[in-house]
Amino acid sequence: MQLATLARSFFLFVVTCFMALYSYADVRLPALVSNNMVLQRNKPLHIWGWADKGEKITVSFFNTTYKATAAANGKWQVTLPARPAGGPYTMTIKGNNVITLDNILIGEVWIASGQSNMEMPVNGWSHVINFEQEIKAANYPEIRLFQINHTTSTAPQEDVVTWKGGWLTCTPENIPQFSAVGYFFAREIYTHEHIPVGVIHTSWGGTVAEAWTSGESLKTMPAFADTVKALESLPEPKAPGDPNKATLLYNAMIHPLLPYPIRGAIWYQGESNADRAYQYRELFPLMIKDWRKHWNTGEFPFYFVQLASFKDKKTEPAPSAWAELREAQLRTLALPNTGMASAVDIGDAKDIHPRNKQEVGRRLSLIARAQVYGEKIPFSGPVYLSKQIAGSKITLSFKYTDDGLMMKHGSSALTGFEIAGADKQFHWAQAKISGDHIIVWSDEVKSPVAVRYGWADNPDGNLYNGAGLPASPFRTDDWQGITFGK
Repeated sequence: MQLATLARSFFLFVVTCFMALYSYADVRLPALVSNNMVLQRNKPLHIWGWADKGEKITVSFFNTTYKATAAANGKWQVTLPARPAGGPYTMTIKGNNVITLDNILIGEVWIASGQSNMEMPVNGWSHVINFEQEIKAANYPEIRLFQINHTTSTAPQEDVVTWKGGWLTCTPENIPQFSAVGYFFAREIYTHEHIPVGVIHTSWGGTVAEAWTSGESLKTMPAFADTVKALESLPEPKAPGDPNKATLLYNAMIHPLLPYPIRGAIWYQGESNADRAYQYRELFPLMIKDWRKHWNTGEFPFYFVQLASFKDKKTEPAPSAWAELREAQLRTLALPNTGMASAVDIGDAKDIHPRNKQEVGRRLSLIARAQVYGEKIPFSGPVYLSKQIAGSKITLSFKYTDDGLMMKHGSSALTGFEIAGADKQFHWAQAKISGDHIIVWSDEVKSPVAVRYGWADNPDGNLYNGAGLPASPFRTDDWQGITFGK
């Protein structure tokens, strides 16, 4: 009886081991490689996954078969030649098992990331303008959506957890919970370029930029070095509940995407870093360079949103952490192949999540249409270049004055300008347009040395260019701000 029991137990053990081995030997794909996916056109295509060590894998695409062998850690990858836009196509992946992927498109792939204003869905906590009509009309079979669930990790991960399991076709059923900015950006690109567009949405409301940056890069900043080293010393990865720690979101929500070729990224974040705006001057460019380094596809386009207006308006000129954060964003344009869509004129004093996400997506798309897709269109509002002081007046020069500087429609005078002398005391200023220049003065400042524009959490500026794009807030001085040293 005892022998029979032992024999039966041994048999079950052998069967269990065999089944486990068989299960492990099955080819497994990352969430990104699924039905309905969009592959980046005109770039070599990476297809990868996991199988048993030494297992032979074939990938069949465009009537050609590509071979790979799973490495010691089970990972395998094949690189397919670049292809032009098109589809739908089918791909077959064979190992111990067979996986067939259908409805694949080749087109443009964009990452959409940041905090809550990127995460805000079409039908979310603050409905976008005309959300019911937008949802009803969201029927674009050649726009594809990939949404990553909130996940943290103390070590870099190889795969992501996704909403509804993978790539989805843009339909009224799938769009309500997708990033509004990501969708409206994709819709503009698709409408004007007539190519398939895939958006990989990976964002988390209320998060800080350092959480989205790799430990490798953050170790170069003393403020984060100790935290990163502590994470690296952990014996195994953990998933903390608080995402606002250095590198946690990079590890879980960016690192798994790196093998996937992309066109570029759009980014809406900064509110959570506003109290450390001077630090953001270093941190934000570091994050962009970090992503580019790890994707290893060159200096891909990285376009971001300058913070929208928020909070109560001030009756007198005053310091502003949000203004300093917008300045840090503006300074980031010194990096190559970056672009900034200002949203300073479409905010909401009472809601940190303004509802006009259509215009945010459109303004981001203007940059891409001009810089990536070669359209001859204006893509930026006026940006301050230089000043000239003559007596009691300061003359300002700008770039991106497409079709001339102008006031917002319906305005009777320029607003949002302030001026100061050597005492650093700012006063509201008068201003007038003179060609592509602005002349600024105040009767209270006889010998001016500095001008600021839109320098507030919720500024009252009304300077635009002829393309209807708002001027970025700016200052001509470099006096120490309120977030210095924080």
